[in-house]
Amino acid sequence: MKCRGFLFDLDGTLVDSLPAVERAWTHWGKRHAIDADEILNFIHGKQAITSLRHFMRGSSEEEIQQEFRLLEKTEAEDTDGVRALPGTRDLLEQLNALEIPWAIVTSGSMPVASARRQAAGLPLPVHFVTAEQVKNGKPEPDAYLTGAKLLGLKPEECVVVEDAPAGILSGLAAGCAVIAVNAPADTPRLAETALQLTTLTALRISKAPDGTVTVLTQN
Repeated sequence: MKCRGFLFDLDGTLVDSLPAVERAWTHWGKRHAIDADEILNFIHGKQAITSLRHFMRGSSEEEIQQEFRLLEKTEAEDTDGVRALPGTRDLLEQLNALEIPWAIVTSGSMPVASARRQAAGLPLPVHFVTAEQVKNGKPEPDAYLTGAKLLGLKPEECVVVEDAPAGILSGLAAGCAVIAVNAPADTPRLAETALQLTTLTALRISKAPDGTVTVLTQN
């Protein structure tokens, strides 16, 4: 693969935050008498406000926003068990060393995403695209189009790295090449991704003098 920059999802791609996510949403589901499995099968890769609007149909926007603020506070404060996934810290540090542009593009809000990045000990990106900056969340292309623009690159010059079906669809819709990491086997359009990996430790990156980045995988 050839590219000029990278756009990384955060949760499930760079950071294992699943225990914290499940704790927060399971607790929320209990308060609203909604089965945890139903919630957890829906929320991944989507903005929290999108999920709340889905499960709180018929509620006022004021009620939904109140629930969002409570949920956001819970998720930002509970980082117990949040950790960097294998290979992510080394990969991001290598991109910095090679001066290859990259950004984190997440469906999470800035307070939640910042807390999880810090808990995992990942480098701070120059550009951090969060829910506050995107009108239409994943699977719409807006988030990754915003990320490419912030890097000063065309979408087709960027590689999106994603684990969730909604994010993979977002990256493809934006016109980016997509690397799927631990994506569910039934992910729509999975066959259209450029690479399908189980871990980012398999990636090998090099940069030519003209700024072109070559992405290889280790056998």
